[in-house]
Amino acid sequence: MEIVVLRYLSGLILPGLLVLLFTRVTYNRFIGLILTVALIAASVYKGYTNSFILIVVDAFSLTAGFWLAVKMKPRAAKKE
Repeated sequence: MEIVVLRYLSGLILPGLLVLLFTRVTYNRFIGLILTVALIAASVYKGYTNSFILIVVDAFSLTAGFWLAVKMKPRAAKKE
């Protein structure tokens, strides 16, 4: 039970953070999204993501992370 809750919590948080991290590293939010989707696809292929609900949670987190990356981009441009 604890492991299942941990999987869903990490699926809710980590993909969004990865999108933000890759966006900051590559300076391109689309590349950050593509790299994160590739990592999630690899984990699905290897069998670490074994339920459809977990894939939906990952997709929600990807969407939220991409939305935050879009919001973060103009703010960084204003500082320069």
